[in-house]
Amino acid sequence: MLFPRNQLLALPCIALAALLVACSPPPPVQIGFIGGLTDRNSDNGQSGLNGVTLAIEQFNRDGGLDGHMVELVVRDDAQNRETAAQSAKSLVDARVDAVIGPFTSGMAEVIVPLTGKAGIFQVSPTITSMAFYGKDDNLFRINRTTRDNARDYAKVMVERGQKRIAVAYDVRNRNFTESWLREFQEAVASRGAAVVAPVPYESSSDADFAKVVRGMLDKQPDSLFFISGALDVARLAQQARRQAPKLPIGASEWASTEQLIELGGDVVEGLLIVQNYDRDDGSERFRAFSDAYFKRFQVNPGYSSVSAYDATTVVLKALKMRSKGETLKVAALRSGPYAGLQQEMVFDANGDTTRKVFFTEIRGGRYMKLQ
Repeated sequence: MLFPRNQLLALPCIALAALLVACSPPPPVQIGFIGGLTDRNSDNGQSGLNGVTLAIEQFNRDGGLDGHMVELVVRDDAQNRETAAQSAKSLVDARVDAVIGPFTSGMAEVIVPLTGKAGIFQVSPTITSMAFYGKDDNLFRINRTTRDNARDYAKVMVERGQKRIAVAYDVRNRNFTESWLREFQEAVASRGAAVVAPVPYESSSDADFAKVVRGMLDKQPDSLFFISGALDVARLAQQARRQAPKLPIGASEWASTEQLIELGGDVVEGLLIVQNYDRDDGSERFRAFSDAYFKRFQVNPGYSSVSAYDATTVVLKALKMRSKGETLKVAALRSGPYAGLQQEMVFDANGDTTRKVFFTEIRGGRYMKLQ
């Protein structure tokens, strides 16, 4: 068969183009990340991003998703509602397959409706507010609820003789803090104790923490408790030690990061706080994770890292198990249980799960597990 001259000249180009297509790697699968990376309490978001990054890098080294590498699309919510909305819309426009985050309930209030409306499957490593519990939506949660944690705190604190408790709570993350406070008030009341001074404040660089603590002390409490991020808890503890050095102090799980000890130093010694993972776990799997995490980021993992790694495990397994035409949520529901770093994750029809926690006190600059 004879070809015109111009067609003959084009043949090598066509062959080269075909060869380039054949040699090109398959397009990546995109997963979104959204968390607070630049706000006052960015330690949670940064630590969470590290956990997600490590899980995806390990997954890709093992071959990815049938040869497709997983690519992470990172967005910052800056703990700001307007920024969170813009970042969520950006992930929707990018048509990511799933989203990991957000890391605070206040931002989830903005983000989840936007991603959910777009049909994007989302797994939050850390949010606990009752506003997201028992909902048939596209959101899975790795963490337990504010009700679970508040009830456990109430039991421990009342058994320690704390009956008149003053609470400071950050309204910048009010979806979480007000949910936590309500559950705690009910829980301590059922045990014959009371929150005698609930003191709201808004976290900022110029917040008057001395005034907040004075407000807590007005009702002559026998203990002080902070529903705040790590940076604020360190500053509140500093004022507590100045104004009422003998009163026991505690903080909600939101503050249980490495930054709390780094910033708090001596003033957070003796502080009661819960962890959603066992820092003293000596199992081979957790040691391997901790070693890999430190090698990659030169810092030790925290609770946000562990939860984010587990959340990524859920997303990646669901992607791997998804059948043609199946939504990722349906795939996630039928693909469990999931092997977390320390705990098995079993989700109900609403994407809720339970999680074992560990009470600690800060002693000698470390989180020491209560026996």
